[in-house]
Amino acid sequence: MANLTAILPANLTALQLHVAFWDFNNDSIITPYEIYHGFRALGFSILFSLGGLLIPVFFSYPTTLAHSWFPDPLFRIYTDAIHKAKHGSDTGIYDSDGHLRPLLFDEMFAKMDSSAMEGDGRDCNGTHLKEREGSLGVGDLLRLHKRTRVAADPAGWSFAAMEWWTTWLLLQRDGRVWKEDLRAMYDGTLFWRIREEREKSREGWTQGYGFGEWAGTLWRNGTWKTWEVGDETQAMREL
Repeated sequence: MANLTAILPANLTALQLHVAFWDFNNDSIITPYEIYHGFRALGFSILFSLGGLLIPVFFSYPTTLAHSWFPDPLFRIYTDAIHKAKHGSDTGIYDSDGHLRPLLFDEMFAKMDSSAMEGDGRDCNGTHLKEREGSLGVGDLLRLHKRTRVAADPAGWSFAAMEWWTTWLLLQRDGRVWKEDLRAMYDGTLFWRIREEREKSREGWTQGYGFGEWAGTLWRNGTWKTWEVGDETQAMREL
């Protein structure tokens, strides 16, 4: 993976590193153009990437307040003030200044990882539960979302739901989000790795979940859970 210390400015917070992938020219400003093409570089569809333009609509002004009371007419996001775009009902993994809380991250996994709490049994596919430790399934993510919701915060609930949905679509492997991948997403290094892997070969990043997998597996097997089908997963990915 590229040496990020040679690319990015020094002394960035974890939250600034998380969004730095979308700052193509390292000018501490992320434009809607960069957001769209950043999502495309990660493998998201045109439609999904266009939906990503909601991000500057909602988060441009909070970061602009560090520079002006007036909204930015171009809906740019200022990364030096990205901590001001933190919303309610999040996990709290980033503190109010945008620094990562590693102990809280580990605690979140310890509480939410259902496979670690279910002992030595096997799931419906015969997979030993111990093999799933250190990962969160869809049910775990839903429980986490419910756990972090605070009262009278529909905006925060919605933002958190969209963030976790996007995270699962990008990271899922065997239907689960794995701890090492999520940790790398929080500090931003994962995005650079995904782009590099996609540039190296046609297969590229082999994790995640796309429309082809959903439609193809649902049509052939009557389920959207590609990880329960076995060897057909890669075929669906190539549709």
